[in-house]
Amino acid sequence: MTAVTDTLAKPKTRGAIAQSISDSLVITKRNLIRMSRIPEMVIFGLIQPVMFVILFTYVFGGSMKIGDTTDAQVYKNFLMAGIFAQTVTFATAGAGAGIADDMHKGLIDRFRSLPMARGAVLTGRTLADLVQTALTLLVLAIVALIVGWRPGSAEPTNAARILAGFGLLLLLGYAFTWIGALIGLTVRTPEAATSGGLIWLFPVTFISNAFVDSNQMTPWLQHVADWNPFSATVQACRKLFGDPGLSQSQAWPMQHPVWASLIYSIAIVVIFRTLSVRKYRRAEG
Repeated sequence: MTAVTDTLAKPKTRGAIAQSISDSLVITKRNLIRMSRIPEMVIFGLIQPVMFVILFTYVFGGSMKIGDTTDAQVYKNFLMAGIFAQTVTFATAGAGAGIADDMHKGLIDRFRSLPMARGAVLTGRTLADLVQTALTLLVLAIVALIVGWRPGSAEPTNAARILAGFGLLLLLGYAFTWIGALIGLTVRTPEAATSGGLIWLFPVTFISNAFVDSNQMTPWLQHVADWNPFSATVQACRKLFGDPGLSQSQAWPMQHPVWASLIYSIAIVVIFRTLSVRKYRRAEG
């Protein structure tokens, strides 16, 4: 009887990894519930990429040269991988603003008082943002199909390759949310986090092969674009989707875009997660 009582009295301890996963999922659930209670945040997040699809398709279609043609349909199929990639990376600003808002309201201090893994707060936030990004990407893909995007227009593809392309997009988006997390922990207000999360994204997304063929750029700018992690994911998606406009550059990321995309994204997650958790712990002290 005493042995049973002692067993019940002692709380079961979990491994550090198991506890971290469990705590991260709890924070993820909390953030998803919060997002569901603020539907306008999700709606506005869907409207912007849809506007980009429509504007770029009908404003620039027919005026951009892809390969040897300015056909609007060719540009439409060329464009979508770039729009998808831009959409997932722009989630960075939302991640940074969300964490900065939690810091500003003192919610992070409440989490710190709980017996939970320190990295769980940030991991839970980034996972919740990943779910929202996946929803946005799904809606965007449907809109793209409506306006005329057709995977396999340049070379044969299949469902597995298309899903792999979207998987690379989500991995890139998840990687960039860790950059947003670091920004959110560094600045003092959500407004500053939003500005800080967007100001560097524009050169990253536009000095790339997302909206124009990088071969049409000046040599030094083309070199920057070809080694841009963003460009590697766009090139990989065009290859997997069977879209036109694959860069003929001899740069390694353009020749091996799938591997380059994986390496870049994983490296960004490792580096910026480490920096973010370290920043979080320093702030805690």
